[in-house]
Amino acid sequence: MNRMTCIICPIGCVMEVSVFENTVSVTGNMCRKGIGYAEVEIESPKRTLTTTIRATVNGKKITAPVRTESDIPKNLLFDAMREINGVSVDGPLPAGHAVINDLLGTGVAVVLTDAVGEHRTDHNRTSP
Repeated sequence: MNRMTCIICPIGCVMEVSVFENTVSVTGNMCRKGIGYAEVEIESPKRTLTTTIRATVNGKKITAPVRTESDIPKNLLFDAMREINGVSVDGPLPAGHAVINDLLGTGVAVVLTDAVGEHRTDHNRTSP
């Protein structure tokens, strides 16, 4: 029996999960989403990966935030980080731009979560 905390909603149900003859049994969940979460965690856990990459804008080196567009298998996270760490881009680029189209053959893109360079909106700027 495995004990896990569901992270689908803010309740954070602590669930007891067991597998018998390819059937997943879940107790302690407050909603149906907990059952689905437990099944995926037992059979094939996945995560969204959020990190940064190197970027250059007008000769200035900066970091740019990126994430996978959807979940990837949890066992690929370290390999994914190695691949992402080898990427650098030249700006300007808009948010949503794919910096990797198919991460490790998963079919999942890695995209910028904020614009880089001229496309960037400075939210901290004050009016004169």
